[in-house]
Amino acid sequence: MRRVLKVSLASLMAAATLSVGMAPSIAEAQSQRPSGSGQQADDQPQRSTRAPRIAPLQRRAAAGPCPYVKILYDAARYVEMPGGRVSASNIGYTGEIEGLVSDCAYQGDEPIEVQTRVLFSLGRGPQAQGEGRTYRYWIAVTERNRAVLDKVYFDLPVTFEPGSNRTEVTQDNTIVIPRASIETSGGNFEILVGFDVTPEMAEFNRSGSRFRVNAGATPAPAAPTTGQ
Repeated sequence: MRRVLKVSLASLMAAATLSVGMAPSIAEAQSQRPSGSGQQADDQPQRSTRAPRIAPLQRRAAAGPCPYVKILYDAARYVEMPGGRVSASNIGYTGEIEGLVSDCAYQGDEPIEVQTRVLFSLGRGPQAQGEGRTYRYWIAVTERNRAVLDKVYFDLPVTFEPGSNRTEVTQDNTIVIPRASIETSGGNFEILVGFDVTPEMAEFNRSGSRFRVNAGATPAPAAPTTGQ
């Protein structure tokens, strides 16, 4: 199901003076438009060269560059650790944003319409209760390197198949950003995506410590050994 985030005009106009001042001309904007079918980024260097398991979006026409779309590093992973004890045996539900692609469209003085597709890899460890949970994530639109213009939270209900401790879910979203004038390009804006995490989870992410998405899952019993 596609969800829609519309930035309020009041929020945009509060930052309009700065946005217009930063905007390149339309001719400059056309030369800066990324050549790929979308963007996949993180505000930290990528540590994996594994190809994302996420379908690209259809390429659309835009008069200038698309907004920068990133996964916020501090909120890229969701790891429940009851009581704060950091141990693979103390893991509840987990999640990781595995992939992000985007594209945009706008012409003349039309609003900027950004399409995003996010791939979530979700798991449950030995302390997870029940067959599933509702994760929560957010999308924020900011004036690039400046103020947050809007931030919307989305629920992501997940039920794990019997006998499975891991699943993947793809979510499509549409973000609509009004423009103060025809000179305001998508390059003035940044779109951030992340899980709704606690301060402790954010600190765990910043530390660089990692558990796999299905960390702590009960392993299959070992085959019995014969005596010597």
